[in-house]
Amino acid sequence: MLLSTPATHRVARPDPFAALNAQQRAAVEHGLSDPSGRPPPLLVIAGAGSGKTMTLASRVARLVLAGADPQRMLLLTFSRRAAMEMERRVGRVIHEALGFAPTQRPPAFPWSGTFHSVGARLLRDYAGRIGLSESFTIHDRADAEDLMGLVRQELGLAATRSRFPLKGTCLAIYSRTVNSRRDLRSVLQDVFPWCSQWESELKRLFGAYVQHKQQQHALDYDDLLLYWAQMMAEPQIAAHVGERFDHVLVDEYQDTNRLQAAILMALKPDGRGLTVVGDDAQSIYSFRAAEVRNILDFPRAFRPEAHVVTLERNYRSTQTILAASNAVIANACERFTKELWSDQVSSQRPALIAVEDEAGQAQWVAGEVLAQREAGVGLKSQAVLFRTSHHSAALELELTRRNIPFVKFGGLKFLEASHIKDVLSVLRWAENPRSRMAGFRVAQLVAGIGPASARRLLDAMESAADPVAALTSFKPPAAAAADWEVFVAAYRQLRQGSVGWPAEMDVVQRWYLPQLQRLHDDAPVRQADLAQLARIANGYASRERFLTELTLDPPDATSDEPGAPHRDEDYLILSTIHSAKGQEWKAVYVLNAVDGCIPSEMSTGTAAEVEEERRLLYVAMTRARQTLQLIVPQRFYVTQQNSMGSRHVYASLTRFIPDDVAAHFERLQHGGASGDRLPLGGVAGAPVVDVSARVRSLWQ
Repeated sequence: MLLSTPATHRVARPDPFAALNAQQRAAVEHGLSDPSGRPPPLLVIAGAGSGKTMTLASRVARLVLAGADPQRMLLLTFSRRAAMEMERRVGRVIHEALGFAPTQRPPAFPWSGTFHSVGARLLRDYAGRIGLSESFTIHDRADAEDLMGLVRQELGLAATRSRFPLKGTCLAIYSRTVNSRRDLRSVLQDVFPWCSQWESELKRLFGAYVQHKQQQHALDYDDLLLYWAQMMAEPQIAAHVGERFDHVLVDEYQDTNRLQAAILMALKPDGRGLTVVGDDAQSIYSFRAAEVRNILDFPRAFRPEAHVVTLERNYRSTQTILAASNAVIANACERFTKELWSDQVSSQRPALIAVEDEAGQAQWVAGEVLAQREAGVGLKSQAVLFRTSHHSAALELELTRRNIPFVKFGGLKFLEASHIKDVLSVLRWAENPRSRMAGFRVAQLVAGIGPASARRLLDAMESAADPVAALTSFKPPAAAAADWEVFVAAYRQLRQGSVGWPAEMDVVQRWYLPQLQRLHDDAPVRQADLAQLARIANGYASRERFLTELTLDPPDATSDEPGAPHRDEDYLILSTIHSAKGQEWKAVYVLNAVDGCIPSEMSTGTAAEVEEERRLLYVAMTRARQTLQLIVPQRFYVTQQNSMGSRHVYASLTRFIPDDVAAHFERLQHGGASGDRLPLGGVAGAPVVDVSARVRSLWQ
């Protein structure tokens, strides 16, 4: 273990925490003198650009240096990359503290990961005590949607006379209901009102969907939290799990949903050993069921209340940008009070740019981007942010016309590419022969086997005591006999584990390559993705860990989607504000800073929705380091399919910038836009417990 390394290997080093400011150090040192070794609960309100990651990593390192066992620390993040970065920074701080050689390994944190990946591990550990098969597989979003569609069809809901929600909408309703811990009726009324008439049918659909998953020993993404929370509702198990961890540290706590909050409270009911870090002003993911009240109510969840440390020094932006951002968020109805400040003095204020219309907006932004480039600010150091993806359509045309390369975040994800899904489905079916979704896909990859034959095979496997025996004895159509025999031989190798992992990936790819060449004209391009998949596989100790981690935190892109321009060394960033969270650029341009766009006209039904839209603008503004421009089109050209036809609609400056806030901005105008037509809006306001049975009962 790192801390037991002989002293002769150490070199005296300066204080590794010397760079921390007073607020950061207060967070890092909190509760270290507590005689129990389990400090009282701590909430760190980390303002934008305030060194949140460094502070959290330093606290982890400080706890380890004080004697905490890394094996008994639970570090929860929202991405695997964030967890890896956390471990890297912790290791660096400990190296600096103890003077170890750079080649020496930092301590390992085996329980560092996302909520979903940690949940998957714990569910496997306790599977026998909660009525869950240890060999369960995990459906990604696409597989879950396909299964929802299959069940929807089986129940006859696809053939109703009235329009029943499509499978994607059904899965979204199910997911929101599970993660928000609300009843179906209220979710339908508040979020999916056009589906309210189908409440009884949806409840029946979700019950059948759960039953199908349980029959197949499969969990979907939401189940990893749902089953974990249901497991923690059993006091005996909750106490056992809680005792495994002396310290629980959570990043981005403002993004947690009610299930995640319930899990944490069950892990540490008294809050001792619990540290959460986040910023209520950056809570913008309610569409994923994130609940801002989790962080707002955290201090009062314990007796005595949790200690709160606020990080206000910003290391990213100029003071003029922060002054405007502070003014925007100051009008929030409820928040943790903080005033971001910076020692980066600048005479350049953020700007409100009045333009005539969307075409004028595109021309202005393209011109400014090129001007900044000539001034030495590369395209990669500039970003255009927008509330909704289609808001950038006119700009994309203008950028193309001016030969300005750009990358727009979004598009086809790695696991959504058909060839990647094919290979992963083979591995999933080998891991869990009762996975009907994987089996249905893989069987039809064999030439000569169609949907009817695939269903016949899966029905036989489902009713058999030994599904693998049923597969190997299956009689395929005559046209498929030879190819089926080759597949069965490969499948046997995978089930027997004779070649070991990751060599099993080679077995799959050798079998799949002829199918790839038969099914896709661009097979050589797709082979590059499969090579990448094989490289990723080499980083995992087992097939089960590989499938779990890749499903929960996949790579971003494949050769199926246009990525960064290959012939350009530089390119502009286009991004939705939601995708931009956590990023920063020297220059930021925010499109459509008008009512109807920010806030979105679809998100002003309740005061809570309006408040989240205010936070969204705040997040966009605090991405900028030196230059910030909010673009304000005076009118939009709207095409309507009614008697009014096409017409111009005049816009108002977003209500989040009333007169007193606008005083922090410089006002400019472009083209035919008139500064006098820049109206200002106002502000609106057998096991120990059978978890499977508990989950089924939610829909009964």
